[in-house]
Amino acid sequence: MFKFCSLYSGSSGNSLFVQNDRTKILIDCGESAKKIIAALSSIDVSVQNIDAIIITHEHSDHIKSLSTLSMKYNIPVYATEETWKAMPNQYEKISNDLRKRFVPSEVFSIGDFKIEPFSIPHDAANPCGFNIKYGSKQISIATDLGHVTPDIMQKLEPSSFILLESNYDPEILRFSKYPFYLKQRISGDEGHLSNTDAGKLVSHLSKINLTSVMLGHLSKENNFPELAYKTVAEELINSNCDLSKIEINVATRVKPSKIIEIA
Repeated sequence: MFKFCSLYSGSSGNSLFVQNDRTKILIDCGESAKKIIAALSSIDVSVQNIDAIIITHEHSDHIKSLSTLSMKYNIPVYATEETWKAMPNQYEKISNDLRKRFVPSEVFSIGDFKIEPFSIPHDAANPCGFNIKYGSKQISIATDLGHVTPDIMQKLEPSSFILLESNYDPEILRFSKYPFYLKQRISGDEGHLSNTDAGKLVSHLSKINLTSVMLGHLSKENNFPELAYKTVAEELINSNCDLSKIEINVATRVKPSKIIEIA
């Protein structure tokens, strides 16, 4: 059985947790070490039992406490070569034996999990999403997506659960106080995924294998949880999907989510 928990999710910091009975991993650590350790403790997990940290990309809201956690608790870190080069401060602080590398689309193992990284369109150095496989089940992490490519769609279709970015509402962004260049970056092909686009993807996946989704990485200024949920639910209804057959949750930026169990 998979267990998933979003420890923190949002533009201020991101860290996700996945486990089964024998393997425990973090995806990103974009909050302080103190906060991440406290969040893990709140779900009865010791940071000393974390088997690995895997990194989506080098932006600060995904790697804030990376070197601290890795070195203090002897945790291996997995990232692409380009991501390592793009975070030199973290690279220099983490010992060579804890620095691991992967290549998008090449499956690697951490304990019981098979990890399949896949490339995502975001303004970072070779950023990735992840399919995490155990037994016959697959769950996915897909955040910081400028848009959904056909390859990403195909990668996600076997998943029973997905942590999916639902970053902004286009109208709120349009009238926000953000400067024009930042609005263009967020809504661009290498920026972030809107609520509407998240809903369209969930609608497609729910007709195949998806039974549970958690919307994440919500913008504090250009979105709010009720709107993200409502937009995705309306997209499902408009696509003639049965809402009773898919669970929709929304991750928060300030505390751990409910624990999702995928049997």
